[in-house]
Amino acid sequence: MTALTHEPTPLTDLPPVTAWLSDMDGVLVKENRALPGANEFLTALREKNIPFLVLTNNSVFTNRDLSARLANSGLDIPEDNIWTSANATAAFLHQQSPGSTAYVIGEAGLTTAIHSAGYVMTEIDPEFVVLGEVRSYDFHALTHAIRLIERGAKFIATNPDVSGPSDEGTLPAAGSVAAMIQAATGKAPYFVGKPNPVMIRAGLNKIGVHSENAAMVGDRMDTDVRAGVEAGMRTFLVLSGSTSAEQVSNFPFRPYRIYNGIGDLIRYVNPSSN
Repeated sequence: MTALTHEPTPLTDLPPVTAWLSDMDGVLVKENRALPGANEFLTALREKNIPFLVLTNNSVFTNRDLSARLANSGLDIPEDNIWTSANATAAFLHQQSPGSTAYVIGEAGLTTAIHSAGYVMTEIDPEFVVLGEVRSYDFHALTHAIRLIERGAKFIATNPDVSGPSDEGTLPAAGSVAAMIQAATGKAPYFVGKPNPVMIRAGLNKIGVHSENAAMVGDRMDTDVRAGVEAGMRTFLVLSGSTSAEQVSNFPFRPYRIYNGIGDLIRYVNPSSN
């Protein structure tokens, strides 16, 4: 299958790609099923011993939970190869203020990551208020968060997504709840997850790779591709998820290449397969 854009500068004229970052939903899986080519792409990376991370703005599940869910979809991805907005948020907090305190609204994915970063979670005078995705928002917890922020706590949120899918329809996501807290306090949150390149750079640091030697694969121009571009990476857009080919021209930035699906990128892992 051929690329859907004009051929840019050949990869051979750039530093070789020695690591891959890939979005999860819409790239590797969709509706709990592995997308065509996903398993073959991951197998090619493992056979070549190429470092990779699977990224997601979902902060609900722990890495172990996500690894198990991906296994149920037919994909073998160890928990160490998963990088969530919760992981990135915990790494950011540790970098900013090691061993500090936070009031956390979130599920196990976020609380586990923040605890592992050496933080103490408290309701009394924390340095940070951290908001993540939850299955149901508690009005008391939101009210307490608002009052802590009014008293000077720094406001951090895992990701700016305003909605997410469910079997019953659209669900409000962290971005929507963050907007409510911002309206009440007048304080804007700092979002750590995509499209913030902080999440990408922290992931690259985790696997010890420089951005010019890494590639980012995603299905969304507004989060995945933007984050990769701002982190200085080569970005690949796949059309198996959210963004269509017709929508690309609506953005002021471009992916390095556009393909139909993740299977089309195996050529960059195994050049002999071209």
